[in-house]
Amino acid sequence: MAKRSAPEVNAGSMADIAFLLLIFFLVTTTIESDTGMNRKLPPKLPENIDPPNIKEKNLFAIIVNKNNELLVEEQPMELKDLREATIAFLDNGGDSSCKYCKGKRNPESSDNPDKAVISLQNSRQTNYASYIAITNEVLAGYKVLRNREAKRIYGVSYADLVQQYKDAAEDSPEKEAWKKKRDAIKSMFPEKFSEAEAKE
Repeated sequence: MAKRSAPEVNAGSMADIAFLLLIFFLVTTTIESDTGMNRKLPPKLPENIDPPNIKEKNLFAIIVNKNNELLVEEQPMELKDLREATIAFLDNGGDSSCKYCKGKRNPESSDNPDKAVISLQNSRQTNYASYIAITNEVLAGYKVLRNREAKRIYGVSYADLVQQYKDAAEDSPEKEAWKKKRDAIKSMFPEKFSEAEAKE
């Protein structure tokens, strides 16, 4: 009896299908990218320059320990209260030179938003999520005050000013006008946020 040869399977189409599936998954899959905080680091100062002399009342000290607990101005504080405390410090106007400040004008707190510095110091064991949350609350304080002044002066929020500047055509008079408005609001509450070296 003669041997029957087994029919060969044409695998060419299988390779095509596998290749098409690979392309499909590459095109439809989203690749997660690392996100971070948009922070501009200050330039390195020459060694012969002394650090600026800051009055203690113009310094808002935030210390975070290894248990992610906050100590603000040497007093324990919950994260939910940090934004309001930041706003009160920046908007204080203690020396009455700030005509747009609406704070309590406490002579023991910051003189002027231009002189007010916020200092954050973490423990090396501080949770990264806590660091981000604390930083967000401080920056949100700046945003609230800038929005308030932008609405008072220009009738739009600070975020809208920034967006209008971004959307305006390059080298157009409108872009320059939006830039001046944005910079005017930024100068009213300049972001002076210092991060001290972490401690053990």
